[in-house]
Amino acid sequence: MLAFDLTQEQSFSLRKHVEKVLGKVGEGDVTVACWEPGQVSPNHLHPGATEIYFCFQGGGTMRTPTSTVAVKPGAFVVHPRGELHEYINGPERTLLFRVRYGDNMSTRTKEWPTNPEFQAKPEDSAWFADHPHG
Repeated sequence: MLAFDLTQEQSFSLRKHVEKVLGKVGEGDVTVACWEPGQVSPNHLHPGATEIYFCFQGGGTMRTPTSTVAVKPGAFVVHPRGELHEYINGPERTLLFRVRYGDNMSTRTKEWPTNPEFQAKPEDSAWFADHPHG
């Protein structure tokens, strides 16, 4: 059994959101993700893993190429393997609980328009060239 107190595990940074893996279970992991107001994730996907976010406090918007949903306390969002997505935090600190499971936890990042310093890794650029729709 794993047990955590998310309020004790939270950690915030003004530079970028913080994702802290709390534990690994079987073919997955559990994470606390902490967001300052206005922070935005890169537009990314996980080819070999399903990703589930549960909003503990705060909230924002989760966006895929075909859908946009509000994320608020008590809401959760499920991204199937290979679904391109990004999270845009709202006006207050946000604490999300994330569960990922699958045969590969790797991330492929397509772009990060809100981060002018971002440059895609060559292997990610090549992957998206071979998989233009994710």
